[in-house]
Amino acid sequence: MLVARPTPRGFKVVDAFSRVTRLGEGLGASGVLSEAAMDRTLDALEICVAKMERNQVRRARLVATEACRRASNGAEFTARIAERTGLEPDIISTSEEAGLALAGCASLLDPLVPWALVFDIGGGSTELVWVRNTLGTQTVMGVQSIPTGVVTLAEQWAAELGSNAGYAQVVDQIGRAFSPFESLHTIASLMTGNLVQMLGTSGTVTTLGALHLGLQRYDRSQVDGLELGFNDIAAVTRRLAAMSHDERSAHPCIGPERADLVLAGCAILEAVCRLWPLGKLRVADRGVREGVLLGMMKDDAVNSGRRTS
Repeated sequence: MLVARPTPRGFKVVDAFSRVTRLGEGLGASGVLSEAAMDRTLDALEICVAKMERNQVRRARLVATEACRRASNGAEFTARIAERTGLEPDIISTSEEAGLALAGCASLLDPLVPWALVFDIGGGSTELVWVRNTLGTQTVMGVQSIPTGVVTLAEQWAAELGSNAGYAQVVDQIGRAFSPFESLHTIASLMTGNLVQMLGTSGTVTTLGALHLGLQRYDRSQVDGLELGFNDIAAVTRRLAAMSHDERSAHPCIGPERADLVLAGCAILEAVCRLWPLGKLRVADRGVREGVLLGMMKDDAVNSGRRTS
């Protein structure tokens, strides 16, 4: 959740809240959202409602993504959310999700680099967005979403992620899932001459950024906009692989909620880096939430203009 107030240059964050609820836990095997996962998510949403009331929020939008898209009871769950909390979720498409993620982090793109590969590693899916970046204006040229995120991957490939050989197998499989995107857009052919930049928005890249910096407590101001070299990413991934589950849980930038998810995220990220070896990427601690906020602000500005004309 993100509560913000519009400003002349964007918005000022008033309050924020985040909790890992693993809504898609078990979805790959069952095809439905489990009662336990829905209850965890409803509990978190009730906290959001209390914060919204305390901050006197006048307008809000709630979006649901891959877990609700895939689950046969996704619409039933959004109806339960509305009944219990008063919030009315929109189950958005993969294209809209990718567009919102891009809108939320577009200000981090270098306006002098004409192309951008933006990716968002989520819990239940990963989105790739190929962007034409001209004079600070972004045009989406292509989107691919695969139904593999950190939660689904950690569940389905837990044993493999625990060994070097198994981890490599997982990376290869994800790379094959992404390869049609490369075949369609031939991104690799543009990778010389500073024509392409890479931007990652997800808990995976922000966690790796914090670990690379050696932070003992996560600090968004140091991570958001950080440039990470692929060699740095590989070094942090090796450190994470060498840690036990308890050691990852104890690290303040990971915690018990993400201890079994972070290696899954590293595998997805490594597949992206191998397929498109740019050598560096920029970390975005912003994405869909910020995109939703900016979209509402834009709509308000348009509607305000209509009322005054």
